[in-house]
Amino acid sequence: MTQKLVVVGAGMATGRMLEALFDAGAGYDVTLFNAEPRGNYNRIMLSPVLSGEKTYDEIVTHDADWYDANGVTCRFGERIAAIDRNAKTLTAENGDVITYDKLVFGTGSLPFMIPLPGHDQEGVIAYRDLEDTQKMMDLGPDNKCVVIGGGLLGLEAAAGMAARGVDVTVVHIMGHLMERQLDEAAGYLLRKALVDKGITVKCSANSKEILGENGRVRALLLDDGTELPCDLLVMAVGIRPNVKLAQECGLAVGKGIHVDDQMLTSDANVLAVGECVEHDGAIFGLVAPLYEQAKVAAQTLLGVDAQFVQKELSTKLKVTGCDLFSAGDFADGEGREDIVFRDPARGVYRRLVIEGNVIKGAVMYGDTADSNWFFGLIRDKTDISEMRDTLIFGPAYQGGTPLDPLAAVAALPRDAEICGCNGICKGQIEDAIAAGATDLGAVRATTKASGSCGTCTGLVEQVLAVSLGDEFVMPAAQSVCGCTDMTHEDVRRMIKSQRLTSMPAVWQECGWKTSCGCHICRPALNFYLLADWPMEYQDDPQSRFINERKHANIQKDGTFSVVPRMWGGITTPNELRAIADAADKYMVPTVKVTGGQRIDLLGVKSEDLPGIWADLNAAGMVSGHAYSKGLRTVKTCVGTDHCRFGTQDSTGLGIKLEKELWGSWTPHKLKLAVSGCPRNCAEATCKDIGVVCVDSGYQVSIGGAAGMDVKETELLLQVPTEEDAIDVIKAVTQLYRENAKYLDRIYKWIGKVGLDWIKERIVDDLQSRSELVARFELSQTIYRKDPWAEHARTKADRYQPLANLSLEAAE
Repeated sequence: MTQKLVVVGAGMATGRMLEALFDAGAGYDVTLFNAEPRGNYNRIMLSPVLSGEKTYDEIVTHDADWYDANGVTCRFGERIAAIDRNAKTLTAENGDVITYDKLVFGTGSLPFMIPLPGHDQEGVIAYRDLEDTQKMMDLGPDNKCVVIGGGLLGLEAAAGMAARGVDVTVVHIMGHLMERQLDEAAGYLLRKALVDKGITVKCSANSKEILGENGRVRALLLDDGTELPCDLLVMAVGIRPNVKLAQECGLAVGKGIHVDDQMLTSDANVLAVGECVEHDGAIFGLVAPLYEQAKVAAQTLLGVDAQFVQKELSTKLKVTGCDLFSAGDFADGEGREDIVFRDPARGVYRRLVIEGNVIKGAVMYGDTADSNWFFGLIRDKTDISEMRDTLIFGPAYQGGTPLDPLAAVAALPRDAEICGCNGICKGQIEDAIAAGATDLGAVRATTKASGSCGTCTGLVEQVLAVSLGDEFVMPAAQSVCGCTDMTHEDVRRMIKSQRLTSMPAVWQECGWKTSCGCHICRPALNFYLLADWPMEYQDDPQSRFINERKHANIQKDGTFSVVPRMWGGITTPNELRAIADAADKYMVPTVKVTGGQRIDLLGVKSEDLPGIWADLNAAGMVSGHAYSKGLRTVKTCVGTDHCRFGTQDSTGLGIKLEKELWGSWTPHKLKLAVSGCPRNCAEATCKDIGVVCVDSGYQVSIGGAAGMDVKETELLLQVPTEEDAIDVIKAVTQLYRENAKYLDRIYKWIGKVGLDWIKERIVDDLQSRSELVARFELSQTIYRKDPWAEHARTKADRYQPLANLSLEAAE
């Protein structure tokens, strides 16, 4: 017989518990009560709804279809009048009596309202649910609002209303903002950032009375006599577990509903999860432990042994665009010392509290990219004595030379926590990727990483980038990134039509929301400006992805692969000897022949890159650009030189093409092949650009793919001579450079513009083809250079004094 499960409260914790039950195929008949007239939504994301960044529909976790598909009887907008645990029944406020076999409390918490005189007037609200959010959204630019409380919730409310043009004042009783999460210095930086955004902040301010007129709030009176006029007053001073119903039915209650390790209350048939519970004297407000409780409660209902264990928690937050992180105990004390890093120009602050060569606490403001690494050191009580001198700079600077942030992510152990809300570690994400989750949405659906507050999204994308390499493409979105509402196409049109020749010009004219872009838009803008204005714009290496900055491909363990160029797949005994000598000298663990007919030296340490480049350069070899958004290889067969079926000199043409196109930057990687006959031994029909030699000339095809997507090329045209084929390929490459969206391969570009559009400009219009070739060649004269030769230095030159190191923004 199907057991009846009644759940009181449709919040995030009970929602996650139901997901786990349904995923396991549990045979419960579920009835779900909720005091709010709606189901489960992501309360963490109410702030973006308030600021206008999201709509309510976008933060709904479980819609009506989900409840219907799982057979849940929804009683939303209804409260429970009474519970009889002996009879195992609930009485709804309309008099209905519902029986249960198992009951779960998820009643959450109630906002604490300071009992100031006048607190019961109209216009005095908390910030807890969608109704509160709507009241704040109804305020216009001519309205004033006072927020009591300088914690996370209060600041999010203030920031959201300020974004809508409301005149906002924050009143906080303590000396600095968010005193539970931040030390005084970080609190000062946060206050300064809020004031810069037009929010008035009053710390060490004590509220005395809420003044009203005709039953409605008109001002907040402070104890120093100051009156702060307001049309709305928001109290955001904390929460307390909602235990009233549990108390009335006789469950054991303290600060919250008492639960054991299995999330069972004092009644074996009643469980509780979320902000309403107390476990071993602790109550909970962060989402990570609530989700862990939900998982344990589901296991208990399934009859599986599981235990809830309290863990060391970190707080990683984003308040009105300011990144914050805190973990551990950062209070001063005897035997403790601080390591502090400040960069006022960038608004970056870091403080580590050390005791006995162990980090006890950490506070970070402005740049939290390394927070997971520091949290791991705190959690594991790692001895930091060997890295003390460089510790404050993060994982990128351990080992004597700075690494790129993506290298630091690659070096993280598999048990490193990536998503704090859901307790997801790097290894779980890697396993999901290996099982086929190859984009952010799939990883989120499989593991729930980045699915709650979203602050770990960038880190999840970095794990994807490390795991998938060039196959990882940033998720498509309407806009280029969060810095702008404009699409790639909009931005590129502006760059061309208004002749914008610098990043600051683009940021200004396109109305960028930040003054200097982010890790998503800067590489795209750098490419667009390079492609459109080669004479006016100078390449910005720091606006490239890690592989292009390091001139090598990062591997999963943080080492790199080095691929020297072999023109058309042809090499010499001297080059092979040089490769073998380099592999021995730098103890390269793996030497592999690639699919593009080259040799890959895998496992090179970051600090050895300049040395191995120099040695290969000395043997006459240059970078194979195996890491670039540009030409990779031109694969060839032996053609007429050796093959009895060859119709043309495919090897010679491949070498000529590679020497003409190498070093060119393109929206994504570019692979070519030349096959000497229709037997297609060089696999030209699955490359970005392919040439198949026939008796009468050269068939040029474009738009192939043989990676995550498999696609055959489409014939562009046939030409009679090698020179014609080279010019056509230059023209195609330049047309692709000038018009494709950054990180679109050629086949995706063709899907947007159509092959006929390309033929019109290259096949039908010879003048257009000639102009494209001229622009390509001009760009090559400016930008083509061997980065290995440019950056190879002696070992002594490779290390900079620690004082000169600068923290680099995360990828």
